[in-house]
Amino acid sequence: MVRPTTSTGRHRIEMRLIEDKSKRQVTFSKRRPTLFKACSHLSLDFPGARVAAVVFSEAGKLFSIGCPSVEAVLQLNDDSDDAAAAAAAVDLEALEELRGTKEAAAKQVADKMEQMKAVGKKVVEAQAGRRFWWEADTEMLGAAELPEFKRALRRIRDNMSRHVDKLARRPPPPPPIASHAALY
Repeated sequence: MVRPTTSTGRHRIEMRLIEDKSKRQVTFSKRRPTLFKACSHLSLDFPGARVAAVVFSEAGKLFSIGCPSVEAVLQLNDDSDDAAAAAAAVDLEALEELRGTKEAAAKQVADKMEQMKAVGKKVVEAQAGRRFWWEADTEMLGAAELPEFKRALRRIRDNMSRHVDKLARRPPPPPPIASHAALY
């Protein structure tokens, strides 16, 4: 038996004023970050593009985003346009430098992940039939694996120490209440 769907799924909604003020505020607060994210992506995807978005809430609050800045984008006269272009060029240089830094950091993270995978593989090989990883044969571990293994063991020791301290700070449980039958 085919059951009719109750969900309307994704569909277009009619663009009109939302009558309920609280629903309108919720919609505004949900859509504003998405709009600003789209503006940010535009400025990143098209270097040199001048993007600005200015939004007023119903309460009169101003929300804005701009690249290189809202002021630079909104300046319309030609003599200040050269200054805005120079500011945009400086911003592009800074943006390129940040992109380079991000790519270098991503490469370092990827390299470290590969190194940690290799260490983990070596520890698994050194475990060879033992039940727990910390029982691994340290003679099989190399110079690269031993410091990581030592750090992991220290983390276990510190966690155990914190757990023991936490248990030691607990008040002792109350003594059991004797039943009337045991008293006679």
